Amino acid sequence: MFGTVLLLAAAPVGRGRLVDAASVLPVLAAVPPSVLSGTDSATVVELADPVQPQTVLTRLRAVAAAPGPLTVFVTGQLQLDRRQRLPHLALARTTPATVRYTGLPWHWLREELRLRPDGTTTIVADLHADAESWDLLRRHPLDSGRNIAVYGRLAPPPARRTVATPAYMRAVATILRSGRRPPLQELHQQALARLADEGVGPGLVFTAPQSAPADPHAAITACVRAGRHGDADALAARWEQAAVRAWGAASEEALHWAEVRADLAMFAGDAVRSCRTWLTVAATRLAMGQPADAPEVEAAVDRAHHQWGRITDPGTARELGPVLAELRERVPGRRRGALDHVRQHLRQLQAQD
Repeated sequence: MFGTVLLLAAAPVGRGRLVDAASVLPVLAAVPPSVLSGTDSATVVELADPVQPQTVLTRLRAVAAAPGPLTVFVTGQLQLDRRQRLPHLALARTTPATVRYTGLPWHWLREELRLRPDGTTTIVADLHADAESWDLLRRHPLDSGRNIAVYGRLAPPPARRTVATPAYMRAVATILRSGRRPPLQELHQQALARLADEGVGPGLVFTAPQSAPADPHAAITACVRAGRHGDADALAARWEQAAVRAWGAASEEALHWAEVRADLAMFAGDAVRSCRTWLTVAATRLAMGQPADAPEVEAAVDRAHHQWGRITDPGTARELGPVLAELRERVPGRRRGALDHVRQHLRQLQAQD
């Protein structure tokens, strides 16, 4: 069996650094790929102190699309953006004032991994929190998704003017360098035991898979991988209809399945259907009173924008362009010039009429 491994170590440069995240990468990189992944062979992707969130997102999407088991080793620090107070993985240029634009929102990781088959995705995490994040995450645990097994720890901020070491991840790497990957629960417990021997407190511990007893996502993903896009959409449509009947068309449950169907349309190469669905999801969320900078609203408009740009029929693109432009006026998103791009492309399409 072939697997994929992502080694991600990220922390700000300068005084904002809480943990020397990248220091553990040489130890992890010395572990054979097959041991890191627990498979016969594996591809290893390494990101050390990345600067741009989009760079991390691109790599994350690539590994999320890979078949076979995926293991993500992530070391770094969490900070909250000041507007929405959502946890972000701080990157090289992140400061408390720029987290929203220079950090990687943790929910991006969750969203990119959510369509993977159940039981194929593992996160091993050694994370340090700043004071605000620590206070929040003690009461509201970090959400990594229903279909992901998570092992590791979240440590409180170190003493002032101190840079912590990723002791948990170093312990994991040292155990794996023996050439054997024990069952993940056993690996986790061995790493915690090493921390105890060193007198290091574990902080908050991630100890169990965050998976659901019957997950239809696995069956849908299997259909997509087999090229049975119609079957995948039909299955998702049944779950969407059930959610609408049970909770209503504007419920999070129903919107989740609408988003799944929008992704399925993209995988099937149907940019028109994908764009229409994302536009509907975005409009519904705004009508529910969700703010324009809510992550789910921004994601819906961004994905509608992306799919609109892939529509090859000028007439359909002209039809949907004004709807997208209206949404972009309300939801400018994080990318500068997004609204200008829509208007310019729409003018070009109208000139072809």
